[in-house]
Amino acid sequence: MADQLSNTQINDALARLSNWSLAQDGSAITRTFIFSNFVEAFGFMTRVALIAEKMNHHPEWSNVYKTVEVTLTTHSANGLTELDINLAEKMDTLA
Repeated sequence: MADQLSNTQINDALARLSNWSLAQDGSAITRTFIFSNFVEAFGFMTRVALIAEKMNHHPEWSNVYKTVEVTLTTHSANGLTELDINLAEKMDTLA
């Protein structure tokens, strides 16, 4: 099981992540990705899904047309772990 990140580790990670925000309760990070159309949004989700499956760490997300809303948290740790930060970094690279 992954260990929960400290507040310092979370703040350091958010400083290097683009456009991610800490959820109000501090247990997750969120980001909205906006693409030019549905196909680009769905393609992004497909690429992320393949990575997430290899990591065995899956995002909470929704898609409406060209917008993808993402929440990352590690349920087994009841908060943020390095898995969430790694997946966020990969998502930023793909976007």
